[in-house]
Amino acid sequence: MIDLKKVRENVDAYKLICQRRHMDIDVDWVIALDDKRKALQLEVDQTKAQQKQCAAQKDYEWAKSLKTKIQDLESQHSEVSKELELKLLRMPNVWLHPDVPDWKDDSENVVVKTFWDIPQFDFQPLDHIELMKKHDMVDIERGVKLGWARSYFLKWDWMLLEQAVLQYTLKKLVERGFVPMQVPNIVNPECLQWTGYFPGGEEDAYWMERDDQWLIWTSEIPVTAYHMNEILSEDELPKKYCWYSTCFRREAWTYWKDTAWLYRVHQFQKVEQVIILPEDEKMSEQYYRQILQNSMDVLSDFELPYRLLQLCAWDLAIGKYNSNDLECWMPSRNSYWETHSVTAFLDFQARRLNLKYRDKEWKIHYCYTMNNTAIATPRVLIALIENNQTADWKIRIPKVLQDYMGKDIIW
Repeated sequence: MIDLKKVRENVDAYKLICQRRHMDIDVDWVIALDDKRKALQLEVDQTKAQQKQCAAQKDYEWAKSLKTKIQDLESQHSEVSKELELKLLRMPNVWLHPDVPDWKDDSENVVVKTFWDIPQFDFQPLDHIELMKKHDMVDIERGVKLGWARSYFLKWDWMLLEQAVLQYTLKKLVERGFVPMQVPNIVNPECLQWTGYFPGGEEDAYWMERDDQWLIWTSEIPVTAYHMNEILSEDELPKKYCWYSTCFRREAWTYWKDTAWLYRVHQFQKVEQVIILPEDEKMSEQYYRQILQNSMDVLSDFELPYRLLQLCAWDLAIGKYNSNDLECWMPSRNSYWETHSVTAFLDFQARRLNLKYRDKEWKIHYCYTMNNTAIATPRVLIALIENNQTADWKIRIPKVLQDYMGKDIIW
């Protein structure tokens, strides 16, 4: 949960953060609810002490009446605590990074910098679906037959290109000191709640009702939860993890968008990065830049035109302290589209996960967490093949991927 002590220290500042995020949070009511919980707990403790004293004095009738009172107070305390927990689960991070601007919606996220030149074609370029069908690399019709909209089969060179992209990225991260992992695709609901995706993200997740478990739509969820309810040593930190996994997303709010494309699909592949840090904002900044640079280096290795965006307060999910997107140029859309997202949480996730560390003086603190998409497919492959197509429908393969593919062009 968020640190209510920090909220109490500057209520007006926290109200401003909620306002900047366009979140309707009754902060005063939450504080009043917490006060009520504390008062009830105090009354329970005092009544139990009184009951113990009565028992010692052999005043059993009075002790029995106090037992009934205690049960009533504990019931009230439980109800208030549950209500408070539900409120706290929907409250945003108590901090926002100084770089985060205030705008009305995601259309006003700030373009920080663009990289590589947009290709200038002297012919009419095809979109990725047309290109893939030319080379028999996709079968959407049979995908839809088996799994309805947004389902697909990848074939031949597209499937090999996807694996090349994933393996290249994973290898690069391992070379930079990240521990590679394979993760569960099925998790308990607590993992989603404690990492900050529930409540609020249920409509976009696949629920396996029989077992009350969920399919992940980002492997950040199991990896960030990997050390939940643990106390690490400061000497162990930072912990740097990377992994490859299949992810699943319902795209519940976009049923009318991109249904014939491979930009929004239900099943996709990701290589991601998570770092667990000590409570150190300077170190957090350092590693935030590192994981962002890792993704930028991958896109530059692929020679893809892209741009870096600073997200505004309106576009930040409740746990985010700071966030940047990377958007690749997609010729068929004549614009940049998101392919990566990097996020710093400070202690927001760690508090929910009960993820702590013990410093050199044996004091216990909550960890800081952050994550970033290193690569996601098939989304980034759209940019790869559309930007590298030729007039005769061939597709150039970036140099760094040629050994993985065993060829330099798809024809």
